[in-house]
Amino acid sequence: MARDAYLKRSLGTQARRIKESRILLVGAGGIGCELLKNLLLTGFGEIHLIDLDTIDLSNLNRQFLFRYEHIKQSKALVAKEVAQKFQPSAKIEAYHANIKDSQFNVNWFAGFDVVFNALDNLDARRHVNKMCLAADVPLVESGTTGFNGQVQVIKKGITECYDCNTKEVPKTFPVCTIRSTPSQPIHCIVWAKSYLLPELFGTSETNVEEFDYSEDADNAREIENLQKEARALQEIRQSMGSTEFTEKVFEKVFQEDINRLRGMEDMWKTRTAPKPLDFKALEEALSTIEPGIASTDQRTWSLSENLFVFKDSLNRLSTRLKTLQGSDGGDSGAVIEFDKDDVDTLDFVTASANLRATIFGIEPKSKFDTKQMAGNIIPAIATTNAMTAGLCVLQSFKVLRGDYENAKMIFLERSGARAINSESLNPPNPNCPICSTVYVRVQIDLTRATLNDLVENVLRKQLQYREEFSVNTEQGIVFDPDLEDNLPKKLSDLGVTADSFLTVVDDDEQPRVNLQLMVVASEKSSSEETSPQEQSVVLDKVPEVPRKPKAPTPAPEADQVNGTNLGKRKRGPEEAELNGDPPTKRVANVSISDGADKANPISIDEAEGGAILIDDD
Repeated sequence: MARDAYLKRSLGTQARRIKESRILLVGAGGIGCELLKNLLLTGFGEIHLIDLDTIDLSNLNRQFLFRYEHIKQSKALVAKEVAQKFQPSAKIEAYHANIKDSQFNVNWFAGFDVVFNALDNLDARRHVNKMCLAADVPLVESGTTGFNGQVQVIKKGITECYDCNTKEVPKTFPVCTIRSTPSQPIHCIVWAKSYLLPELFGTSETNVEEFDYSEDADNAREIENLQKEARALQEIRQSMGSTEFTEKVFEKVFQEDINRLRGMEDMWKTRTAPKPLDFKALEEALSTIEPGIASTDQRTWSLSENLFVFKDSLNRLSTRLKTLQGSDGGDSGAVIEFDKDDVDTLDFVTASANLRATIFGIEPKSKFDTKQMAGNIIPAIATTNAMTAGLCVLQSFKVLRGDYENAKMIFLERSGARAINSESLNPPNPNCPICSTVYVRVQIDLTRATLNDLVENVLRKQLQYREEFSVNTEQGIVFDPDLEDNLPKKLSDLGVTADSFLTVVDDDEQPRVNLQLMVVASEKSSSEETSPQEQSVVLDKVPEVPRKPKAPTPAPEADQVNGTNLGKRKRGPEEAELNGDPPTKRVANVSISDGADKANPISIDEAEGGAILIDDD
């Protein structure tokens, strides 16, 4: 009997369509491993698998394609090698790469019949969602959290997309809370992981990732103090490797800085003041501590044990950094970064956070708990991943038939009478900033096309845009009615490359939805002569760009008194995002040829308000 005999009986005539399909699977983690196995056993003939990560010890409990000997190897490459045994005749292409790399452009996405998302971070999910919409390729989105799971089919113009509903923003912490008034264990863990560890063994940063840099008075003072302390730690860092290094670090962060805080008497009128630690007094008890205390990760360590692990991990990290610096010829670029599976950094963060917690009267945490919190780990359950992956494949059958009417949004839930619940797919949100956008390809001769060619010849003449509109690159705004200095510059000098996206935002009284121009470089050879009459910017087709639906009339705001409008109100970033506009970020009087960094030009980001978000993969 043939290997796929029962499969053909189950799928009938669709078996051939499945075998001939080209599938893209993004992510080779918990869901990705299960999904790859399911796709192969279902008979899909060609699968392209992409994942940027390498295999960690913590992956092995739920990512069944990997073994201990695979640790530190590419997830995508190992998954391909192991899973190929499930279906030797299938074609599997594996990429150890970032899905956001330029090689994975819209044309590349357009070559697939179905895309499966098996990702664990918001940014990558949004990127794949956008690329699938631009390429008009169906996407099967999935995710799990503990016992809960979700599967969603996304098809441009038919269903809502991943960004049609707002997603919860990752947690941020005010600088003043982390630096001066911690009240929870996570505050101490963030301080140890994202401030103390980088200052001693990484790159000194005054803009720490988990800190919220809102411009209130308390934060402003603490930012200044944070910078002063960073400079002081840099001086202490010069003594790394010496016998007094550990004591200098301890006295700086657990005594001097705490005494400075205690001196701010107003701060402690309604809360208990912190109590500094004495290094000499605590060190006397270290002789009774067992050397293997750091391996006891389920029990919360005592104060003396935390000091023992602090000293030991600090010495280990110092030796390691010196070795790294020696191996690269003394290059100061050598750094050590936090990794939840790195014993040295985890020990240091656990002990440092617990010492700080003791100072502020906060409950210390075990090494196991610290790993969960510092690594932003949500417990993953293999059974949930397996069920979710199976539901993804079932939904893909409907996608391949074009049967979106019967495709479902499916939820796995531990609570309730049923483990699996579903509902019909919702139509697109007309105000969605992503899927309400009109996508069209534009051929650009990057050797000579200017911003003015795009604005005058295409947007105004062909598409009839009026005065009130703006043009945005990935770096920010390059044109609006008050920013015309960039018009004579070449688009390539403004950071536009092949496969870039240009967003046109209409600010007319009855604005049209956003227009996404997908840049395709002209195939004309540089040696070929170009006539002056030949257009340097050409649309593949002239799209119909509909008007945005009218928003409900807002209630009178603070700038209206007794019915009198006191002035034109400027839209805030939140309102701009709800209207589908990209974040406000200007690229004014700067071009790539002027010497600006192509990947990160000088700009002002007004939309994020200075908040730095956690985004640990």
